[in-house]
Amino acid sequence: MSHKQIYITDSDIRRLKDLIKTTREFKREEEKYLKEIEGELERAHIIKSEDVPEGVITMNSKILLKDLDSKEEFVYWLVFPQDSDPDQNKISILTPIGTALLGYHVKDVIEWEVPAGITKLEVMEILYQPEAAGDYHL
Repeated sequence: MSHKQIYITDSDIRRLKDLIKTTREFKREEEKYLKEIEGELERAHIIKSEDVPEGVITMNSKILLKDLDSKEEFVYWLVFPQDSDPDQNKISILTPIGTALLGYHVKDVIEWEVPAGITKLEVMEILYQPEAAGDYHL
């Protein structure tokens, strides 16, 4: 994963910290992912929901990504674990790719470690961002 400056909303960081605390209490097998999210939160620039630029991936954003090696494009929703659904391309923040996406911008390249090596994904477009749509309650 890259160490570029990322942005997270004040409401997302509160919910994510609560998620980390609750998950740590009940699901020890998730510890690796929790540490990765904590690392992202520690280096994030926190901003108010109303101040988020449209091109930033926040929780509940729908994102168009492009694999820079295969040139294949993917659409994902970044969601909290209870909303994840692989059949609808809704990926949990508690997955490695979910953690990697949070806070990045359109045109950023995300390096994601997979079993076969490093995959580079470019954020092509934010198809939906709750803050840009005025959906601050999500």
